[in-house]
Amino acid sequence: MNKKIVIIPTYNEIENIGRIIKAVLALEGGFNILVIDDSSPDGTAAAVKELMAVFPERIFIIERAGKLGLGTAYIAGFKWALANGYDYIFEMDADFSHAPEDLPRLLSACREGGADLAIGSRYCNGISVVNWPIGRILMSYCASIYVRTVLGFKIYDSTAGFLCYSRKVLETINLDAVKMKGYGFQIEMKYSASALGFKIAEVPVIFVNRKEGTSKMSGSIFGEAFWGVIGLRLRKIRPASK
Repeated sequence: MNKKIVIIPTYNEIENIGRIIKAVLALEGGFNILVIDDSSPDGTAAAVKELMAVFPERIFIIERAGKLGLGTAYIAGFKWALANGYDYIFEMDADFSHAPEDLPRLLSACREGGADLAIGSRYCNGISVVNWPIGRILMSYCASIYVRTVLGFKIYDSTAGFLCYSRKVLETINLDAVKMKGYGFQIEMKYSASALGFKIAEVPVIFVNRKEGTSKMSGSIFGEAFWGVIGLRLRKIRPASK
């Protein structure tokens, strides 16, 4: 059986973390979970540890010293997953904006469909976003158009954070060379996978805005992504050295 791990970065997700973990573990197929917590003061890590006692060998946690950025959280998770022999590595938010029941669909796009990277896409089949303000929808959608224009690759939802990587993608990308730490990280990883010749599939999903907790988005995150895309266009993407 292929080993599967869902990486969930957290900062102050006490309202959501228990429910999202239980929803993922209830799926067929044996999805394990790795939480990357950036010292949440609300007790998120403690809640994860309580569940670890109930579901041994299925839930894991990395606790970090503070808010170090989304990208560095995922890089830490990727390295942990590779070191522990996982074949499919997923990215997922804690707040139910990504539906747990879509995880098997992303897995199928890779395992049966032949993709190396599957993206849970909000924009490959129109706009599939629920309860976002119109301004945020336009900002996100236009950002994806901007990325496609500047980088010249055909991904409709380049900032998506609901993903399934096959192991070989993360082994090939030079994770230590990834520069962007905010949501630009999502663009950089997809562009790197594309530039290295991996097959990417977009799987249509419905994105639902969080009901509990507070969004972590900020203007600086968008600024990093805007200028970072230009830097990516000028950079040569090279695989990790063996």
